[in-house]
Amino acid sequence: MIVVIVALESELASQPLPAEAKLIHSGVGKVNAALAASEAIGRFRPRLVVNYGTAGAVHPGAHGLLHVGRVIQRDMDAEPLAPRGATPFGSVPRMIESGEPGICCATGDSFVCAPDPWLKAQGADVVDMELFAIAETCRRAGVPWWACKYVTDSADESAADDWNARVGAGEVFFLDALARRLAARTAS
Repeated sequence: MIVVIVALESELASQPLPAEAKLIHSGVGKVNAALAASEAIGRFRPRLVVNYGTAGAVHPGAHGLLHVGRVIQRDMDAEPLAPRGATPFGSVPRMIESGEPGICCATGDSFVCAPDPWLKAQGADVVDMELFAIAETCRRAGVPWWACKYVTDSADESAADDWNARVGAGEVFFLDALARRLAARTAS
């Protein structure tokens, strides 16, 4: 079994998932995502946790459905105790890798509507609000994770309108990518 975690029904709801997949709608943000991932891992003991959701582009080349290779926290800012992105006094890494090639996603509990030079300096391609929490929960539980993000906006002043207009547009692309991923795992 695999678990697919998506924040909102508006991102993924109209198409059925493969039989081996259990869909979880977590709600928005890192706390909701971590709780949903933890509960799903404890209840279903999946062989893989998948996160799909929308994202804002902070790199001009980011568009469409993107596979995530690494994720960072963009809103952990405990300076001067630790540099931005690092959780002080703990074992949470600054970056979590999926083990596969892909873009860099920066997670935080804010909807990005303006440029942030720190994101560019970190090599972030897109921003979201859930993935880091899911990836850290998986890392702690020893469960592999895989993530796809569909770019709905350019993380600028029109981001909210653009997101609202495109929130469900990536569903068919994600379901195709998921089907190909599961077929490749079955064949190997």
